[in-house]
Amino acid sequence: MQTLRRMISRYMQKIILSATIIILILIVGMQVIIEQQRAYESAVEMFHQMEQVLEENHKELKEREEEYKESCLNNAKAIAYLIQQNSLILGDLEELRQIAKVMEVDEIHIFDETGRIFTGTHPEYYNYTFDSGEQMMFFKPLLEDKTLGLVQEITPNTAEQKMMQYSAIWSKNREFIVQIGMEPISVKKVIEKNELSHIFSLFRVNTDVDYYAINVDTGIIVGATSLEDVDKKSEQVGLSIQRLKEEKKGFHAEVKGIKSFCIFEQIGSNYIGRVISNEVLYQRIPNTSGAMLVCVVAVTFLLLFTATNYMNRYVVDDIRIINEKLHNITKGNLDEKIDIQSSVEFFELSNYLNDMIKSLLDNNKKMSYVLSKTDMYIGVYEYNENMEKVHFTEYIPKIFALDDEEVEYLSADYKRFQAFLKKLYKNSIPGEKGVFKLEGKEHYVKLEEVNEANQVFGVMIDVTEDVLKRRQILQERDIDLLTGLYNRRGMENKLSELFEKTSELRNSVIIMIDADGLKGINDKFGHEKGDMYIQKVAELIYNFGSKQSISARQGGDEFVLFLYGYDEEKELMQDIEQFAYLQNHSSTNLGKDLEVPLRFSFGYSLVNGETDYMNLLKEADERMYINKRERRRELFNLN
Repeated sequence: MQTLRRMISRYMQKIILSATIIILILIVGMQVIIEQQRAYESAVEMFHQMEQVLEENHKELKEREEEYKESCLNNAKAIAYLIQQNSLILGDLEELRQIAKVMEVDEIHIFDETGRIFTGTHPEYYNYTFDSGEQMMFFKPLLEDKTLGLVQEITPNTAEQKMMQYSAIWSKNREFIVQIGMEPISVKKVIEKNELSHIFSLFRVNTDVDYYAINVDTGIIVGATSLEDVDKKSEQVGLSIQRLKEEKKGFHAEVKGIKSFCIFEQIGSNYIGRVISNEVLYQRIPNTSGAMLVCVVAVTFLLLFTATNYMNRYVVDDIRIINEKLHNITKGNLDEKIDIQSSVEFFELSNYLNDMIKSLLDNNKKMSYVLSKTDMYIGVYEYNENMEKVHFTEYIPKIFALDDEEVEYLSADYKRFQAFLKKLYKNSIPGEKGVFKLEGKEHYVKLEEVNEANQVFGVMIDVTEDVLKRRQILQERDIDLLTGLYNRRGMENKLSELFEKTSELRNSVIIMIDADGLKGINDKFGHEKGDMYIQKVAELIYNFGSKQSISARQGGDEFVLFLYGYDEEKELMQDIEQFAYLQNHSSTNLGKDLEVPLRFSFGYSLVNGETDYMNLLKEADERMYINKRERRRELFNLN
């Protein structure tokens, strides 16, 4: 028998080797580019969100500072009025402390006409003067102009260096000066929210990703997910300021000894950056092994086609038989066997083809093995119109929880499998491209399918954990953790949606609410009981109203209640009256044998065709403060 091995072996080896190398280079190169682009787009989106958060937090800080200044000065005026009405209070330390407790201030100091403290809630400060320190000197102009009312910026006090907000004003009879001090707890919380390291912790969903904020001028790290890096020079962790300026699309660097891909963008006076290790960034590249196997199979078919044409010149009849059998194989009959022994070459070729068929049958196992090395359930399927059977890896049945009988039924005919996928397509998830929900289950699958020349290749990924995690993040972003009500962001989102659909509002009202007595609860029973008090107020607000409502916690002890959907204004006003009744007729239990009154001040604003809910919130807020002052006057019999 004549041998043809030498004639074609070198030719086939060159084709297989060249094609494999080219495919590997293309796959790896494309995946590297794709992963870098994906990392860049993700970073840019995250930077945009951070910039919005910084702007919103800055705006909130300014608003809270102005509110606190106004409240501080108003409290000083009210206390000055009380003392002037009853001058005996000046000699009664306990009465002054009781007034401070009721007015929810931390310190009261009374100055004489020379600027000396002669009484107040803190005897240890007696005889301090406006010359006793830089903080005290701020109020010295009061000695020259008795019409002034001064509010100092938040600053450390003279005696303890404790951050306080102070205001001072002369009594109306110009006999003494009242200075009060309030610890700006809510303002400090907003300041903490504006710290870059805090913002980074909010956005750090993936622990394999680090964030840095580097000052543009000094190169000092001013914020980082790892607090130990703060105040270091950027070069100390491996980040070059020059590269941050020049390489906007990202660059590779060794950060803290780890080879990483870095993307930085200038926001304000800082470079904000996202750093991800190369190991994590490129971890998906091995998954392309499946695509490589498909390419190798295609190369093998090309090789067989070329070899068949070459061999047709010598043994046409045997090649015709091989073609017929190969045709049966492409129809999906992988049980076909080739057994031609007319020559050594054909005998060996028969063995090679049979081994190839076996390799095709083993592809699912090989691909499943490769994909099992990832942290995700990834399934691959393939079929074409000339091949009735559908071939898929073992994770396809696991993703859909199919038993053996269902697997056999679906894989036997690609049309059945197409019908199965059509049902899945009906359950697409809004906002999640290519993600579908399994019917009757809290289970989500991402599907990508390529259809070229009637050849269908699809990849399914179980993304349940990612979808649920993203939904949890969105919920936590809009929900106040202490009360379960909407936070400021969540409330504004809901109100924006409703005020775009004014037909749903009908008769409606915005109510601003401020819990009374919270400081007294905190001082007397502790902050844990204070939190319970806030929760009870929130529970009362959430359960109120006979129609539709939105309830939110603005922050601290401030709440918003939006009632809407009332057919008649009369019905709405009845609910408002009922809410007013609850002001002085509610109580709650904060623990065993601890029942306390549940008190609050409120103000409201009827919608009446208004389309800007921010104006309504402002109007309701102003009325709430009026109500709060009236309730305080009633408490001290100042009517």
